[in-house]
Amino acid sequence: MATPDLTVHGAGILGLSAAWAAVRRGVKVRVIEMDRPGAGSSGGTVGALSPHVPETWNDKKAFQLHSLLMAGDWWQAVTAAGGRDPGYARTGRLQPVADDAALALAHIRAATARTLWQGRATWAVIPATGAPWEPFSASGWLIRDTLSARLQPRAALAALIAALQAAGAEILSGPGSAPAQSGGPQIWATGVAGLGALTNAAGRPAGVGVKGQAALLRHDARDAPQLFVDGLHIVPHSDGTVAIGSTSENEWDDPAATDSRLDTLIDRARNALPCLITAPVVDRWAGLRPRARSRAPIIGPWPDRPGHFILNGGFKIGFGMAPLLAETVIDLVLDGRDSAIPPGFRPETCL
Repeated sequence: MATPDLTVHGAGILGLSAAWAAVRRGVKVRVIEMDRPGAGSSGGTVGALSPHVPETWNDKKAFQLHSLLMAGDWWQAVTAAGGRDPGYARTGRLQPVADDAALALAHIRAATARTLWQGRATWAVIPATGAPWEPFSASGWLIRDTLSARLQPRAALAALIAALQAAGAEILSGPGSAPAQSGGPQIWATGVAGLGALTNAAGRPAGVGVKGQAALLRHDARDAPQLFVDGLHIVPHSDGTVAIGSTSENEWDDPAATDSRLDTLIDRARNALPCLITAPVVDRWAGLRPRARSRAPIIGPWPDRPGHFILNGGFKIGFGMAPLLAETVIDLVLDGRDSAIPPGFRPETCL
């Protein structure tokens, strides 16, 4: 490729999504990945695109809602362009209700969701039936939301790469793959390494890597809703697997090694859902996820580096936030429009 109009550093979900948003507007894009696509947290297995609870509303929750609502059409366009299936489906989510106090709160949230979710999704309290794909509920009630969706992280990255290549984008990966110079504005979506670079540049912590572990089990529940049980995600995928995740670890010996903490997660999932007891484990994953100091994504101009932009910090919500984060950063880079960036996401606030 000749000198690109835009260079994106990082081929995780945020970098590839930004590149896709750019090529859809006719921009000539180069993506540079110093390892391999999905080498960081985007190469995991869980793929739960789930909303925050509908209460104490703020800019972050409103931004996430917008992104989750636009995700279906966004991923459909990716599939149409590249011919690869990201495994996206808005199948909803079930959560058990622990007791009477939790039941009262769930009803309040259901009423709030009717307003905040604009009638485009529901948060409902429903009776438990004891069906095989239901978590046990001590109260006899479950929360069912229709906003939650899922995708297969690795398939989603492959779908984005196929769409980008079909559109003529250049993707360079591996050590030494970066050219000496690359043209146009530069978007830095480099995850944990990027947070380290921001820390060095700012002279104060920008964020850290938090280790996560997750697993895939062979069990075909592809049309069933995902489950959220006592902090544990159980996510059926379209290929006949079920993802279990994830841990959040601030101390570790090897960030890429799985251990007994993952075994505990698998046991918890099987206790929550007996139909998984005999399901074999087909994959185990561990890696670092970028958590910004603010715990919100960071999006905006890189301070003191004209023409450079930050797209980072999608801790646990990166896949769900990616469509709107991508469109927003491209609005900023190409047109100078930043009105959609929440104050809490801006570098001057986060760094």
